[in-house]
Amino acid sequence: MRVVLANSTAELAAQVHRNPPACIILTDGDSSLELCSRLKLDALTASVPIIFMLDHSRKATVLRLLEAGADEVVTSSMQPRERRMRMRLALERADRDVGVHPTTRLPGTARIERDISERVRRGDLFAVCYADLDHFKEFNDRYGYNHGDRVIYLLARILRDVVRGLAPGGFVGHIGGDDFIFNVPVHAMPACCEEILATFDELIPYQYGEEDRRAGYFVGSDRRGNTYRVPIMTLSIGVVTNVRRRFTHTARVSELATEMKAYAKTLPGSVYAVDRRTDAPAEFFSRPVIGHPDAVEAVSDIRR
Repeated sequence: MRVVLANSTAELAAQVHRNPPACIILTDGDSSLELCSRLKLDALTASVPIIFMLDHSRKATVLRLLEAGADEVVTSSMQPRERRMRMRLALERADRDVGVHPTTRLPGTARIERDISERVRRGDLFAVCYADLDHFKEFNDRYGYNHGDRVIYLLARILRDVVRGLAPGGFVGHIGGDDFIFNVPVHAMPACCEEILATFDELIPYQYGEEDRRAGYFVGSDRRGNTYRVPIMTLSIGVVTNVRRRFTHTARVSELATEMKAYAKTLPGSVYAVDRRTDAPAEFFSRPVIGHPDAVEAVSDIRR
């Protein structure tokens, strides 16, 4: 593995947020302990394994580090072979963790549900945003899965960077394939969605070949051999909030977010669709509102 050194905990934290590594290796010290706790409490970095390397084996110190969230502690009293094995096993556990997607290193379904459940329990006003790529399959078929993985990673980076910058305490998860979830406070949702869509639309054309990028499409064919134009990928985001609803279970949140995402995908371009409906009697139902980076809003005809 390539080793990247950091001269301070602040520099290391910045590197982790910028490009999540396979693992973090720390030495003993109050600053390292505080950094470990902070990274493990942050939903965007909690899945990165942290290994402490100590020049002693005092039990009190080892326990203190494990309590702070360290995934493994290796000491100078261990034989070199044991140290290597412990570090290798820590990495393998992280790779086997079903809660982390191997391509993006983002939390998976179990952690997504846990985050939503915790927000419901605390009574927070939150927005669950389901992001999905449009025309991704056709892109994969034309350019190959390697380029497809690069697009997935690009979208993951956009989501992480925007949510971290505009919604402290927000969460980003990877359901699988080109499906992502990000949970943010309600007040931060519009800014996050608009920035994500604007950044995506600016960067995604450069994932295409020059000819396709200039044309704004490429020619694909269906199973019957019929040709059709496949436009440059766009991004659809379905949004559900608890401003007008009361949720008691994550399954209902997931159901509505999936419904809103499906609706957003019927609209042209990169858009986000916000569920404005309510749990009040039918005569008080509100229609969803559609938003996009140009701040143009349209009202849909979708009903509960």
